[in-house]
Amino acid sequence: MKKVAIIQSNYIPWKGYFDIIHDVDVFVFLDDVQMTKRDWRTRNKIKTPKGAEWLTVPVSGGRDQLIYETEIVQDDWQHRHLKSLSTNYSRAPFFKDYQFLLDWLYGQTHQNLSEFNRQTTQIICEMLGLKTQLLCSVDLAAQGAKDDRLIDICQKVGATLYISGPAARDYIVEEKFQTAGIELVFKDYSDYPEYPQLFPPFEHAVSILDLLFNCGPETPHYIWGWREN
Repeated sequence: MKKVAIIQSNYIPWKGYFDIIHDVDVFVFLDDVQMTKRDWRTRNKIKTPKGAEWLTVPVSGGRDQLIYETEIVQDDWQHRHLKSLSTNYSRAPFFKDYQFLLDWLYGQTHQNLSEFNRQTTQIICEMLGLKTQLLCSVDLAAQGAKDDRLIDICQKVGATLYISGPAARDYIVEEKFQTAGIELVFKDYSDYPEYPQLFPPFEHAVSILDLLFNCGPETPHYIWGWREN
């Protein structure tokens, strides 16, 4: 059985994003679909003494452009993000251990949003020991819309099981996957264990940077390892 998940690229995603990557043989970035504003494509949350704070990547372009066409605006955003992360996480136990990641994120110019997000995800996957094959829907020349597009991608990578995010229950047509001979499973993001986190109360829905800075090499345990134990 070959398992696949298909999700838009996100800016330094939360732990659940890497959990679903861990679950599959092939993960496809769905980046040849319409770009959405004020969404996970361009932003994510970190913990601060005042609560969760957004880090947002500025982008250019109109409403009709696709994710992979979206360009990053070259203002001072990298300096702002690095300053915010340093201010709020410098006392985290493993913050200094990930200086190389921060250097890559904020020490060089990044032009294309999709490419930046995908490369960031790949680097973090390697850090977590994930061997999942990462592909982009653009390279697969995916056809159709909505469910039909997902099914086309599944067929092109030879997948027999599709793992979807739980929010898709509201609009996905399960019968289409059954007809195509593809088993459909919805990912369960509940019951993650809490970990030592700065600035209580505890918050799950933050960038994986929070978990890396606080737990370092124990990060995989708090994403998927706890289930295996």
